[in-house]
Formats: sequence, C-alpha cells, structure tokens
Amino acid sequence: MTTPLQKTDAKVFRLIQKEEKRQQETLSMIPSENWFSPSVREAVGSVFSHKYAEGNIGSRYYEGTDIVDELETLAIDRAKKAFNLLRSWGVNVQALSGSSANLAVYLALLQPGDTILAMYLPDGGHLSHGWSFEPDAKKREKEVKSGLLVYTGGSKKVNITSLLYNPVQYKTDPDTSQFNYKEIEKIALKYKPKLIITGGTAYPRIINHRKIKAIAKKIGAFYMADVAHEAGLIAGGAFPSPVGIADVVTMTTHKTLRSGRGAIILAKQDLIEKINRAILPGLQGGPHNHNIAGICVGLGEAAKPAFKKYAAQIIKNTSALADALKAQEFKLVTDGSDKHFVLIDLSQEPILGRPFARILAHAGITTNYSTMPWDARPPRNPSALRLGTPVLTTRGMKEKEMAQVAQWIREAMNIAEPWKELSFEKLEQEVIKSKDVKQIAKEVKDLCKKFPLH
Repeated sequence: MTTPLQKTDAKVFRLIQKEEKRQQETLSMIPSENWFSPSVREAVGSVFSHKYAEGNIGSRYYEGTDIVDELETLAIDRAKKAFNLLRSWGVNVQALSGSSANLAVYLALLQPGDTILAMYLPDGGHLSHGWSFEPDAKKREKEVKSGLLVYTGGSKKVNITSLLYNPVQYKTDPDTSQFNYKEIEKIALKYKPKLIITGGTAYPRIINHRKIKAIAKKIGAFYMADVAHEAGLIAGGAFPSPVGIADVVTMTTHKTLRSGRGAIILAKQDLIEKINRAILPGLQGGPHNHNIAGICVGLGEAAKPAFKKYAAQIIKNTSALADALKAQEFKLVTDGSDKHFVLIDLSQEPILGRPFARILAHAGITTNYSTMPWDARPPRNPSALRLGTPVLTTRGMKEKEMAQVAQWIREAMNIAEPWKELSFEKLEQEVIKSKDVKQIAKEVKDLCKKFPLH
C-alpha cells in the first residue's frame, strides 16, 4: 500500500506524466479550464476521499463524520465570505457538478412540466438549462431566418431538463448579439415561466441581473443566476454579482474560481433547505468530501489579495486579446468581451470552428469550437471559436502575450487556407505534415517554458 504509483501501475503513471507534459507545453485557452494550486490538489488527493458522509452537517447517516462536518462548515463559511452573503442566505457545497446543482434547484422549486425560461443554447446558454435540437437542417435554417427572439424547441429533446420540464429560450438581438431585456420581458409575460435562468457558456457580456429579477417578480417566477464561468471573477471583485438579487445562484468551482471540481449553490434560507433535500435524497447519496476539501482550500485562496489581482488581470488579458484579434482582422461576437473569454465569428473565414480548433491544437493552442448567435450550423460543426484567458493568466501572462497569441491564431488560419476545401480528416493530415504549424507549436512551447504552471 505504500509503493508509489510509478511502480504499482506504470501505465497510469505514464498517462499522468503525459497529460501534465501536454498541459505544461501547450496553451489552454478553453475558458472552462484552469490549473489548481498544489494545495488544492493535495486536498483533493487527501484521506477525505475515503470517508462516506451521506447526509447534512450534524445529521449524517454514518458515524465518524464529525471532522467531515467541520470541513463542510468551513467550506460554507468561506463561500459566504467569498460571495458576501446576507445572513438570510444559505449555502450548499455537496452538488457533484454544475449540472447536478442546477437539477437540484429545478427539483426543489418546480414540478414536472413547468416552464423554464432560459438563454438560447446557440447564443451562449447551457445544456443543463434545457435543450431540444432540430436535426432537420432546412427547418433549422428557417428558424434562424425567422428572426424570432424566442425558441420553443426542436423535435429532439436531448437532456433530462427538456424531458422533465418545458424549456422556452430567449435569444440575443440579431444586430448586437446581446440581450434585449424588453423582448425578454415580453416572452416572460407570454409564456409565464416558473423559473427564469441566466448564465451559460458563450455569452461574453455582462448580464443585468436587476432587470431579469424585475421581470421574474412581475410574473411571480423564481430567478436563478448560473455563474459557473464568472464565479472567480465575482469572488475577486472584478465582475458584477447576482447575490442578493437573484433567488438562487449556482456555480462550478473549477473554472475562474480555481477551487477543484464541484459546485456551490447559494440561495435564500427558505430555498436552500428545499435545495438541500433535492440534493439528498433527491439526486445524490454521499458527497465527495475530497472535492469539498479542494473547494474549501480554493475559497481560502480566493480571500487573499493575490486572487483579486488575478481576477482583475483576467479581465485585462481578455480585453487585450480582443483588441489583438481585431487587429488581426478577426470578427468577434458582440465586438469584444466583458469577462474571461472571447468568441471569434469565423463565418467569413476560410476555416470554420471545428476544423480550426483542431488546427490550433496541433499548433499548441487548445481551444473549443462553439455555437454563436443566429448561426444555422449544427452544434457539432458551428461557425465560432471560443478563447479564454484564465489559464494564461494563472501562468502569469499579461497583455503583451495576448498580442502574440492573436498573431499565432491568424498565422494558423493563413497556413490552413489552401486546405479549406478538404474533408476534416484530410485537412488534419495536411496540418500534421505542416512545418509551419510545427513552428508555431515550437514557439508556443518556448513561451510556456517562460511562464510555467506550478
């Protein structure tokens, strides 16, 4: 039991080493990723992973949970401090993921068949908010061309939220790709949802929580703000907070918060009690105590002055990246960003989202292809690319490095342009053979060595 992994399971050890090498030698620009501190990783790998602790603080179904109670209490206290919670609010740190946290809120506040009003997925929403897809390309194109700012669903319900509830989704304005709150209010008044949701994965602008709350209040609905992406920016004081405005706030902890894998739910006290029961016995058994330990350590780090500087630098870096990409003649969705990522509109470029993401991966820049507003292309082959700065900022990079990254991205597009008519597989074969792509990858690796991950 004391023999190190390298000797007990050399295959897994080598895979871990390979993955660490990949992360160290490439630029992760996926905005939902980050690099945790050694302290967070130590906590996640601690003996808390051995203990089963089904139940809530002071009311577990197993003995030997007193120390787990202390840990969870500390995590809750730190979450209250990080997000400046009112005394009338409570916290749950047991949800295993952001999607689980959102499902727990639905289970606590809704009945099957109730209407949810949420952000349209291609405009930056999230699957867990409900999504039904239209596989028919002609119907998809017709729906996009209709100009309607509301989406009531396609023929294929793709997740549990759309199977259990009735998701209606609001879209962005076709001219600005930003939300028109008067139109959202009209949609809410027509469909009368029981729950309104904001937040998602690819909306780069600030959301006006007070306006959404006013709409929810007008129709007697709950308002849930999903800040999975912005949580660290909020804790660092670099981004507006929905706490005290929304009825419920959910978040993941591994993105900008840099606190291990898991989720946090913040809600008014009467609602958090219902949510606790939705977590257990509604959705889960025992919580993952080792992840709660990592979250707790990360929340402690978020309370330090260095984290505020980190959150502020993320915003600066994203702004610099946006300016640099525009200088390279890329078109950005909403013409910029208020937070930690930008969205490049590739619809007028020779290479679209999915193949371009693969090209950049071979060049040492890890991104992800993305949907974007008013794009009729399917989610598996969309027109946009999403680029985030959290990991680059964790490395210690600043505005100067963002300009270099933007230059590499344009170079990669120029290199690949002659292959634009090739199939995905044949294009990748050309990329693998390309000396120019390999040169970018070498330059990326050299930059990574100057800014190592610790």
